[in-house]
Amino acid sequence: MSGIGGTYYDALETRPAAEREAALLAALPGAVAHAQSRSDAFAELLRGVDAGSITSRERLATLPVVRKGELLARQQRDRADPNKHDPFGGFSAIGWRGLARPTGAKRVFQSPGPIYEPEGEASDYWRMARAIHAAGFRAGDLVHCSFSYHLTPAGSMMESGAHACGCTVFAGGIGNTELQLQAVAELKPHGYIGTPSFLRILLEKAADSGVATGSITKAMLGGEAFPPSLRDWFTARGIAAYQSYATADLGLIAYETTAREGLVIDEGVIVEIVRPGTSDPVPDGEVGEIVVTTLNRDYPLVRFGTGDLSAVLPGPCPTGRTNVRIRGWLGRADQTAKVRGMFVHPSQVAEALRRHPEAGRGRLIVEGEMANDRMTLKVESAEAREGLAARLADTIREVTKLRCEVQLVPPGSLPNDGKVIEDARKYE
Repeated sequence: MSGIGGTYYDALETRPAAEREAALLAALPGAVAHAQSRSDAFAELLRGVDAGSITSRERLATLPVVRKGELLARQQRDRADPNKHDPFGGFSAIGWRGLARPTGAKRVFQSPGPIYEPEGEASDYWRMARAIHAAGFRAGDLVHCSFSYHLTPAGSMMESGAHACGCTVFAGGIGNTELQLQAVAELKPHGYIGTPSFLRILLEKAADSGVATGSITKAMLGGEAFPPSLRDWFTARGIAAYQSYATADLGLIAYETTAREGLVIDEGVIVEIVRPGTSDPVPDGEVGEIVVTTLNRDYPLVRFGTGDLSAVLPGPCPTGRTNVRIRGWLGRADQTAKVRGMFVHPSQVAEALRRHPEAGRGRLIVEGEMANDRMTLKVESAEAREGLAARLADTIREVTKLRCEVQLVPPGSLPNDGKVIEDARKYE
């Protein structure tokens, strides 16, 4: 099904949206059941859940969101337990001799935390080929890959995807700018895969030293924010650069196309956008945290919170791809603030609002100087019943143990940026 010479990687990208949704939802009960039976962590997290009943997005939304902090905590706990010795915290369905799941892992990687991630035996395990193809890479191309091949999986993620596209890969890795420039000059790669910042460093260094880099005409970038100004900088130097959004846990989540209108969601995941600090999906267009359910049977993550903010874009991609699009990376959902020595979390704000049905969206603003903090909770409300502000203030104090002023504002007044806690203090 590979689209080696065409616009699309395979026919899945242009199937009717209703057909895709039906296929994903049909696979969902089996994915949940597999997670329950093959992952000790999800056997516990989803205890009592009837997997056969999870047949819709509404039913999926009743399951808990598992965030990276919880995954890390479970890994740390199980690594320290001599009776378990499970570096994956019970989340992996594969492993090696001596683990609860003794077979199936081809490699294991370590991301900051440290968090350990397994790689299964599939040829394009992280499904990166779709994004690489969308960025213009084709069979026979030589790819210069400058993602790390040490400890973390980024280099292997991209290399396996490039191989699936039929490309040859130069494993540049990170650093050693002079040696990498020498390789560019002598090997003349057709494209670059890596972070946008290192590509800029390479091009600037090449310009200063007179090294020819004109063979690079395309790039697939990730790992960092990629603003339009930098995209235009690359374009002016003859490089069409596109971005992808992927994580070591989930693989490819979404990718940019030639339309440059948001990122198209990958075919192998179910994506939800939830209100930060909660497990509740937000309406399309509202900024929230990206939550992903993957159909990867080796590492079966159900409702995994990425901690990243985005929003759904209306309509299909102009390129003809029919999957849902998101706006791209819009910041981090973890907005925890320390106020007068106490940590305040988005989940606490969400809990306070949940206790008052008249309350809509809320935004907690922390102002003042250190040791003289003050909190103001702005709450959208169409039916501001008498005493609502005072009751909300009491609830915030009960939940956070801190005093807070409450201001009621009309619906639609708060910015659509996904912020639940805004730290507006001045640090000098």
